[in-house]
Amino acid sequence: MLAPADTIEAARQGFRWRVPEHFNIGVDICDKWADQAPDRDALMLIDEAGAARRVSYEELRALSNRLANALIARGIEKGDRVAVLLPQGLETAAAHVAIPKMGAVALPLFSLFGPEALAYRLAHSGAKAVITDASGAAKLRTVRAEAPELACILSIDGASDGVACFNEALRAQSDAFQPVLTRADDPAVLIYTSGTTGAPKGALHGHRVLLGHLPGVEMSHDFLGQEGDRIWTPADWAWIGGLFDVLAPALSLGVPVVAKRFAKFSGEAALDLIKSAEIRNAFLPPTALKAMRRTPDAERYGIKMRSVGSGGETLGAELLEWGERVLGVTINEFYGQTECNMVVSSCAALGLNRRGSMGVAAIGHEVAVVGPEGAVLPDGEEGDIAVKRPDPVMFLGYWRNEAATAEKFRGDWLITGDRGLVEEGGFLRFVGRDDDVITSSGYRIGPGEIEDCLIAHPAVQMAAAVGKPDPDRTEIVKAYVVLASGHAPSEQLKSELASHVKTRLAAHEYPREIEFLADLPMTATGKVIRKALRRRAEQENEEAGDG
Repeated sequence: MLAPADTIEAARQGFRWRVPEHFNIGVDICDKWADQAPDRDALMLIDEAGAARRVSYEELRALSNRLANALIARGIEKGDRVAVLLPQGLETAAAHVAIPKMGAVALPLFSLFGPEALAYRLAHSGAKAVITDASGAAKLRTVRAEAPELACILSIDGASDGVACFNEALRAQSDAFQPVLTRADDPAVLIYTSGTTGAPKGALHGHRVLLGHLPGVEMSHDFLGQEGDRIWTPADWAWIGGLFDVLAPALSLGVPVVAKRFAKFSGEAALDLIKSAEIRNAFLPPTALKAMRRTPDAERYGIKMRSVGSGGETLGAELLEWGERVLGVTINEFYGQTECNMVVSSCAALGLNRRGSMGVAAIGHEVAVVGPEGAVLPDGEEGDIAVKRPDPVMFLGYWRNEAATAEKFRGDWLITGDRGLVEEGGFLRFVGRDDDVITSSGYRIGPGEIEDCLIAHPAVQMAAAVGKPDPDRTEIVKAYVVLASGHAPSEQLKSELASHVKTRLAAHEYPREIEFLADLPMTATGKVIRKALRRRAEQENEEAGDG
């Protein structure tokens, strides 16, 4: 754990990486606490009726040991890939304890993936087993022929054609298990990430990835691990944000994790859960915060949290002010990506919050903005956000793709693919994905602040800004807007929104075109797919004969 300090300088001075030769994620997030404090709460499971069930570290260890024995009985060995196709829940957590304790490699899969996405990941990874539910099992039946190495499917909802019953498989097994002695660099988890081009790539991480996450997680939650902390996220545990920003680090630090499966997520349901489950800490992606912000009279909940972290998209002033008013905290923004996560963070406890910035380099990590040749650029100069190796949070490489792994680096710098600049005090400002930046009349414009400005207007529910090709300006700013309830599209509203941005940001940044949509294209994790909107804008030109 980070030693609490009053300044970032003091915190950095007292920090040293302690990555042992041998380390195992499953042992660290469960067994160590089961040995020290077996009755300590590890999980709080909230059912559809709102009833809570507490799960101790000892109960989690026993369940994970039975699962490890059951998988071994079915031929799973060290190094084999075992997929977890489940939403938040007890069995999901147990799987992410059992798999690394076996020395196998966890393959988290999002429950809402369609057959094509599942088939590719299972086949490419060579997964030998899947732990799932009835819904997942139904999808797997349609693609099993495309994943020839898949030998075993366990469903928590019982047996069916070609699928074994999870509970029956575990019932026959012992709750004693000797974890495999793994090295810190041994593979532990394989998470697929979609880039801007090509098929999804599998980012392979070693057991040390958990240790690499801890400083950034602790910073983003004002030194997580305080007495009474209890954490939750709506982010699925299939993604690195849910799995390694919340579940694994919290369990490692002895912080109970709240698990809740929403039939349908809403801002009001999230606020109800925070209040009723007495959640003190949360990772709330911007999309979730925006949904919560639309809840009328949210102050009535009287919520007073201890920490909220957010990452994935830059937050605007409106959301930050809402967080202070409704959640009672300064939201700590942080930054990372699947290949190298939690490397930048704000921290209110250290006075490290600056509007428009995503924070400073997290303790233990070296983050810079570099140029085309890999040289560190001066403060204020835009370039590629990069992280220096070696770093324990950094991936081992892309699964079965050495060429893509090599392309990810520029000398000793891992290039994130995001653009940014360093401001006074070491604060990093996110400009946009390399292909999200809009170039208009010689100006380089990040879409984030345009979108933040638009959603501050009462008529706007969601917004996305992209560059539309233009013969005179290279690109113009085009905004796609989803209107809030009670507002109708009109030319007058378009003018009002354009003026709203023009008067609050800058004349060169306002959207010269605005189009109203019923929905924006989103990734499974709730990020706007700007690439799809750029294609739409380009097609408009082609259809108009301007292409």
